[in-house]
Amino acid sequence: MKCLILAAGYATRLYPLTENFPKPLLKVGEKTILDWLVDDIHTCGVVDEYVVISNHKFAHHFEEWAKTKAQKITVVDDGTDSNETRLGAVKDIQFAIDKLALDDDMLVIAGDNVLDFSLCKFIAYAREKGTSCVMRYYEASEAKLRKSGVISPDENGKILFMEEKPAEPKANWCCPPFYYYTKQDARLVQKGIDSGCGTDAPGSYIAWLCGQTTVHAMEMPGSRYDIGNLESYETVKATYKGITK
Repeated sequence: MKCLILAAGYATRLYPLTENFPKPLLKVGEKTILDWLVDDIHTCGVVDEYVVISNHKFAHHFEEWAKTKAQKITVVDDGTDSNETRLGAVKDIQFAIDKLALDDDMLVIAGDNVLDFSLCKFIAYAREKGTSCVMRYYEASEAKLRKSGVISPDENGKILFMEEKPAEPKANWCCPPFYYYTKQDARLVQKGIDSGCGTDAPGSYIAWLCGQTTVHAMEMPGSRYDIGNLESYETVKATYKGITK
């Protein structure tokens, strides 16, 4: 199983911190954001390679970080060098699949969030379901729902519909940027792109995939800490206690 880490963004809302340094390598406590994620996932014992998808501007930072890790980590440079020329998350996923000839089950995650629970629970859920899967959490704020992937699951967790950044949200379940693709569904990413699914937000592919096959959603057993701007970064640094669940 491969773990694809989406890290090709430019984090302009965190300037000047990230003007010349990638957000996933910012420190939260004693570790970088990426260290928190990779060290946890590695305890699951199922991932044999981590693929960090970077832009050209920051690739060397990730390559230096990878040298400090015991896990097999491959850094893929998507060739872009500005926020205006970025490929978008879904095209970055396909870029990595093509570049490395990947054909496996995949855990696809954003490299700029930390969690207070282990992703091993999500991987176990997906393997039990035998389908591609996402996570979900209840969100009461309509303003936040408009900026997220929104899903409606049935009583067994099967997604009935998903919409990325809806103008009028039809449910209160948010989908954070953590996804499990079966090998068969990972092969459909290019088809999704060719069919016109959005490519900027990673959830756009899952929204398309839900119309093609069964996708399940696990309720998050804890909290996600999103680092979107300087204020939220300072809050996370002050409050994050690591993986406690």
